[in-house]
Formats: sequence, structure tokens, C-alpha cells
Amino acid sequence: LSRLYENTTGIKGMFLANKKIDNQVKTFITYNKGRDWSLLQAPDTDLRGNPVHCLLPYCSLHLHLKVSENPYTSGNIASRDTAPSIIVASGNIGAELSDNDISMFVSSDAGNTWRKIFEEEHSVLYLDQGGVLVAMKHTSLPIRHLWLSFDEGRSWSKYSFTSLPLFVDGVLGEPGEETLIMTVFGHFSHRSEWQLVKVDYKSIFDRRCAEEDYRPWQLHSQGEACIMGAKRIYRKRKSEKKCMQGKYAGAMTSEPCVCTEADFDCDYGYERHSNGQCLPAFWYNPSSLSKDCSLGQSYLNSTGYRKVVSNNCTDGVRERYTAKPQQCPGKAPQGLRIITSDGKLTAEQGHNVTFLVQLEEGDLQRSLIQVDFGDGIAVSYANLSSTEDGIKHIYQNVGIFRVTVLVENSLGSDNAVLYLHVTCPLEHVHLSLPFVTTKNKEVNATAVLWPSQVGTLTYVWWFGNNTEPLITLEGSITFTFSVEGMNTITVQVSAGNTILQDTKTIAVYEQFQSLRLSFSPNLDDYNPDIPEWRRDISRVVKRALVEATGISSKHILVAVLPGLPTSAELFILPYQDATGENKRTAADLEQISETLIQKLNQNLVHFELKPGVRIIVHAAHLTAAPLVDLTPSHSGSAMLMLLSVVFVGLAVFVIYKFKRKIPGLNIYAQMQNEKDQEMVSPVSQRESIPNVPQSELMSPEQLVDEKVEVQPIGK
Repeated sequence: LSRLYENTTGIKGMFLANKKIDNQVKTFITYNKGRDWSLLQAPDTDLRGNPVHCLLPYCSLHLHLKVSENPYTSGNIASRDTAPSIIVASGNIGAELSDNDISMFVSSDAGNTWRKIFEEEHSVLYLDQGGVLVAMKHTSLPIRHLWLSFDEGRSWSKYSFTSLPLFVDGVLGEPGEETLIMTVFGHFSHRSEWQLVKVDYKSIFDRRCAEEDYRPWQLHSQGEACIMGAKRIYRKRKSEKKCMQGKYAGAMTSEPCVCTEADFDCDYGYERHSNGQCLPAFWYNPSSLSKDCSLGQSYLNSTGYRKVVSNNCTDGVRERYTAKPQQCPGKAPQGLRIITSDGKLTAEQGHNVTFLVQLEEGDLQRSLIQVDFGDGIAVSYANLSSTEDGIKHIYQNVGIFRVTVLVENSLGSDNAVLYLHVTCPLEHVHLSLPFVTTKNKEVNATAVLWPSQVGTLTYVWWFGNNTEPLITLEGSITFTFSVEGMNTITVQVSAGNTILQDTKTIAVYEQFQSLRLSFSPNLDDYNPDIPEWRRDISRVVKRALVEATGISSKHILVAVLPGLPTSAELFILPYQDATGENKRTAADLEQISETLIQKLNQNLVHFELKPGVRIIVHAAHLTAAPLVDLTPSHSGSAMLMLLSVVFVGLAVFVIYKFKRKIPGLNIYAQMQNEKDQEMVSPVSQRESIPNVPQSELMSPEQLVDEKVEVQPIGK
């Protein structure tokens, strides 16, 4: 249908529609809400009384069904519920609807027959409940006349409504059922102001209509009196009577009709065949009506027909065409499915998961339902009410769980399986690795997660400027560096739709020395144990060392370690210039170490934390190999181990100072370093919680070139 028009004449079930058939648009009419459609019969004669040769179905009347959206202008078709059966529209006679040779037509019997009233388009206004029709020509030229009809468009009289020709912009009737007043809007010229012309037709009538001025009129469809299952008789003013109508009484009588096949349309899933019968469509299975039916209940088994909506017929074939109630057949469960309410195969640990049990055939309400969630918990349900809102369950652990459901009744059983991946959202990633390492020596890097159990993970490792990453399923890898300098390591952890990463910097040198630093106890009172504070103190300590010793900042790297008591690691690095010359030897590093230790032992390295709070830096012990990235909190046993390492470090320091050439010294230093690494426990939970920094270590270039001034911290 290209356009549908619901006639508002108060006739229920009547519609006009334009339908495209074989690339031709034709106008059809229905009186039973679309069950049957027919073409419009063209008028028998034209305005001059000459016969019109138009034979159905090759030729018919076609109407434009556009209703005006502007209340001041008329559309292509008009009708009123207070004027039953009167329809005025523009259109043409021929094989199809056309925009050429448009004329005006009127029907006084609800579209059964039509008369031609004008050969050009006019705006038609209903006055006195349709007792008066006012027509005004559609033209861009000024006009001064209009046309009136008192007999439903059979004859028209010409009247003048203005002394000067008027460019008409719109026409509006006064509200009310008995109005005889209309207002014309327009201009006398294109430059003049708006003119309003009020036209009152009361003087035309000398009396009101009496009962004898009306006659009965029966609604019909090409002679068929039963429309929508009832016979309806209206009263209409006799065409020869020229009187003002009183209050409209509407339908005089309405009598129901006996039901016939014409009062029934095809039910859902059925199509009308050439023989007139409603048969199942190719895509429809009538037995599917009982699919959702419960045993012991009943359902309506369609006959293929249904009465047209709002049809009021009674008796007749009504019983034969009406759907019959039937008992639901018992069926064994078949087509069982279990799904999650959101359709996903993933869920979060500790959150409610809603499972829905669906059955293609069978009755869940009268079946036993058993669900095993795969985590050691199973439940049983004996009726449908327990599963109407779904079956809820909370998983306390992560992993992939096999959820099984079994439905059985006296006729059989069916089962289904669902694999659910339970995960825990990844909140933080911390990369743990040494601050400094020896060239060509294996280094272990570990990705510490919070929370630690989040399900299946993928680790992507990036080393320095390498364009290709290393992908693993393990959170720890071992690698070596063959080039001296600063290297970055980045780990990306993928957990479902979440990807987190952490980046750390590690210094790689062929030889270096490290020294554990301690501080005066009053520093612990101001240690909040957060990464930002440790980075700031590292810069301050480095500046204090440079000022106290005069050693270039390019040889010094300081990292304050987590935990209490406050401690730090001092690395003495063999910095060389860009040309590769002036590279420091082991003896040079030892000399720098001796200078640093001397100044530290003389309490010459200190800084002011804030006014009145002075912090002194002490030397703990010296090694020839790097210490690991110490991240655990210091327990009592760890402190005892630390004291033992201090004594071993002092012994190593004596050996370095007085027996520099003793064979096996490097081996002993390496063994001592490995012992220190074995001593350190894995990363503590303190460093696994959120807000742990991605990197607490600055590159030597940043640490060397940065201009750090010692300023009081805090107020």
C-alpha cells in the first residue's frame, strides 16, 4: 500500500487505499477492515451528462489520499464523522492514478457510487454537519466567488463573498456541530496586509429541519447490507429540503447479522488460496501451537480462520470457524538448553550468575530439573515457578566450570551442558626485577598481580626498543642483556577485555658496585612508604652524596627501598662518555666506593628533611654485584638475616680494601650476591596492592643530568 486513508465518516471498518500493482497505482475500498478490497466504480456520466465508458477492472476511479497538515487549507480528500457517507476527493478516471486531468468527485453513499462535481481542483469545506458543502477553486489568481451545495454535491450555486478579488491563502470553518460561519484568509495584492473575510450563511435558511425533512439511509457495500456483521440505518436530510439541520442523531438502528464466511479472515500462519479457503502457509506448522502447552492444560486449536476485529455478527458459521479448546498432549523433554541471562559465557567471581533453562518440547512445570554448577554445588527444582526468573548462583573461585542440567518426566529426559568461564577483574600489575644487573647475566622478571587469581592470562613482554614482543602464558621470564646502558622492560597482562601494563628500567654494566645505605632513625617517623616519597628522597640523597664527595652524579644511582626501617641501595656505575673513552676500571670504582664510604662513616652525608629535622646517611655494606629489587616488608627473621649480611659485607669490604688482588674475589662477590638474592622473599602483598608505581627507578641519564637541590621536605 502506498497510502492508506481511514474514512472518518463514522463507518467502522471502511478504508480507502492506493495500492501499486504491476507498476500502476490504483485506488481500492474495503468495508470489512481489509478482508476484501475492490476498485472504485467510475461515474456513469460527466458534468455535461455525457456517458463515461469505464469498465472494471480495466478502468476505474482513482483518488489522491493526501490529507492536509495545514488546518487552513484543504487536502485532496475530506470527510466528517457528522456527515456519514459523504466523501469529497480529487482524482482521475482511467487505468491508474495520475497527476494529469485531475477533477473533483463526491460520494453520498460511502464510496459505492461517485459523481463528478468539478473539472479542476477545489477546496471543500463542510458546514451544518455536511448539510452545506462550500467549494473554492485552487488557483494562484485572485477570486471573488465560491460555490455552495445543499444536496450533497448534486447541484452547485455560485455566490460572491468579497467585492474585490482576493488572493486566498486558506479557509477555516467555525467550530461546532451546527456552524454556518466560515473565515477566508487572503491578500488583495502581494504587498497588502492580511485580509480576513467572515462569511455567515444563516440568512440562506428560513427554518430548522423537522423530522419529516429526513429519510432513512442504509449503509451497504454494492448492495450487501451486512457491514462488519451488522445492518446500520442512518437518517439523512432529504436532498430537496433546504433547511438548517438540528443536532445530528447518528445511526437510527443497528441490527446484528448472521455470521457468514465473509465475516472471517485467515488466522495467523494461514493464507487464502484461489479456492477461497484458508490453508497453512509453507513456513507455518500448526502443531507448534501446543509447543509451549503444559500437560493437563488446554490451548486453542485454530481452524485457520478468525473473525474480523470489531465484527459484530452472531450465530451462523461462527461456531464452525472459531478456534476450539484442546487438551495439551504430554511430551518427553526435548531440545533442552541452558544459557546465561545476558547470553555471555563469562562471569565475575563473587557475582550472581543467572542461568535460564529452555525447552523446545515438553513441560518444565511438570518435570524434575537438576542443575550441577560444576563447583561442587547442585540444586533440584520440582516446578517451573523456581526457574521463571532464572536460577541464580555465585562462584567463589575462578576457572572454567562445566554446568549441566537434566530435565526428566514420566515420558523421558534430556540434558544440556554449558561451560562458564569465571574470572576476577585484574586491578593492578607490578613488574619486579633488579635495579642493576651484570652484562650477559641471566635476570629474572616477575609480573605480580592484584588480585593474584584472575583466571586465564596472557603476558606480552617488550624489551627496550624491540619491535616484536615475547608472548607467554607464565608471569615470570628469564633474560640477559649483552649491551651496557639503561634498558626498559614492559609487561602487558591481558585478562578478558582488560589490559594492564607496568614498565621498569634496569641498568646493565659489565662491572659495578653496590652499597646498602641506612638513615638516622628519625627518618622513619616521616616515611609514608609510598613510591612518590621514595623517589623524592632518592633524589635528595643523591644530591647530598655529590655535594659531600665531589663525585660526578653520573657515577651514582640511588634507590630508596620499600618498607621500614628506611633503607636505600647505592650503585656505583662505570660511566663513560659518548666516545667510549675514559671508561672507569674496577680500581676506579673501588676508589669511588672508598671515598663514598669514608664520607658516610664520617657522617658528612646528610640532608635536612624539614626545618629542625636533620637526616644522616650511613653505609651498611658494600658488594661487587647488584642486589635484587627488594620489595617485601621486613619481618623479624628478615632483619636477622639482614644483620648477618651486614657482617659478611664488612668482611668483603676489608678484603676489597687490603687484599684487592686475592684470587677468587669476584667469585666470592658473585656468590655473596646470589646469597642475597636467595635471602629476599617474593614481593610482599604491600607492593601488590593498587597505587604501586610502574617504576621507581630513574635512568642514569635522568639521574645524572637532573639538577637536584636539597630542600626541606614538609612544613
